[in-house]
Amino acid sequence: MKKKLLSAVLSMAMAASLMVGCGSSAPAGTQTDNSAAQTETKTETQTATETPADTTAAGGGKVGVAMPTKDLQRWNQDGANMEEQLKAAGYEVDLQYASNDIATQVSQIENMISSGAQVLVIASIDGDSLGTVLAQAKEAGISVIAYDRLIMNSDAVSYYATFDNYMVGTKQGEYIRDQLDLDNAAGPFNIEIFTGDPGDNNARFFYGGAMDVLNKYIDEGKLVVQSGQKDFDNVATANWSTENAQSRMDAIISANYANGTKLDAVLCSNDSTALGVTNSLEANYTGDWPIITGQDCDVANVKNMIAGKQSMSIFKDTRTLAAKTVEMVDAIMKGSEAPVNDTSTYDNGTGVIPSFLCEPVFADASNYKELLIDSGYYSEDDLK
Repeated sequence: MKKKLLSAVLSMAMAASLMVGCGSSAPAGTQTDNSAAQTETKTETQTATETPADTTAAGGGKVGVAMPTKDLQRWNQDGANMEEQLKAAGYEVDLQYASNDIATQVSQIENMISSGAQVLVIASIDGDSLGTVLAQAKEAGISVIAYDRLIMNSDAVSYYATFDNYMVGTKQGEYIRDQLDLDNAAGPFNIEIFTGDPGDNNARFFYGGAMDVLNKYIDEGKLVVQSGQKDFDNVATANWSTENAQSRMDAIISANYANGTKLDAVLCSNDSTALGVTNSLEANYTGDWPIITGQDCDVANVKNMIAGKQSMSIFKDTRTLAAKTVEMVDAIMKGSEAPVNDTSTYDNGTGVIPSFLCEPVFADASNYKELLIDSGYYSEDDLK
């Protein structure tokens, strides 16, 4: 049972997430099959994890937090929220950023293991790159929580804490469907597709969720991909890079839209790719502005949303995910079972990883003040 002080701290941390809650919605796809078939979710199922070798009393112990990069705003927010809430709960925190370099992240995790971390929280750069170092963690009895990105092909992963990634894509696809009124309008409408890094397992969930909504209209001819670039391998964006997305969009516009052909929508899986698309459109496109989706509600993208250059962005309140991860860490440190609400969806190649899924929502020009400002996530000055 948690001490009263720690419980109060965690309760306040969870209360900070006013607008976005962790839900029990299970994505309708799996890592190898992003279909729309529903998967059974067990709400608040309790799943055992291996107890660390040197479990300490509540309010003590060292937690290693490995983040991929500081280049994207969201990871800075994730790291800061995680560190703040873990320290408030009484834990020593070793927070490291790896500059999107796999070797650096491996070295950082090795140092966390050797310096006595008892739980590792890891947002991986490449989900398949950590097998060797995590084998060391398992041998040392250290529990591993994959954070927001599923770590693949390692039986050292104890838990997965994330937002419902399939739902993220579903909401993006539904937004395009509804804004174009695809169920009623005659069309055809032109669309282009940008998703994320092929080494990030989440990118396939985002893509799968969106395409399970949009494929119907593509098959009917109501949506047309003028570039012909539709399959995941053709629309993936290495490192989620704004520059890579911009370069690809430049080429697409030059080959398909320079003659006045209208572009109606661009499915972008996150805000860094959306920013690249927007930059390209501003420089090369003269037609009516298309619908553009995104994810993370980065400051630059929210400003574009207010200005009418980006239509929406999925809001994933990192305070919520950090608070849930702190609960999971606390349970592990006490030798207890961490809270999960999905035990069927996320197979990392060694088996299904018990997961806690938080529910995302979308922000657009109509509701961003309520979601982002009133909740304290941003101030009005941040978005000027």
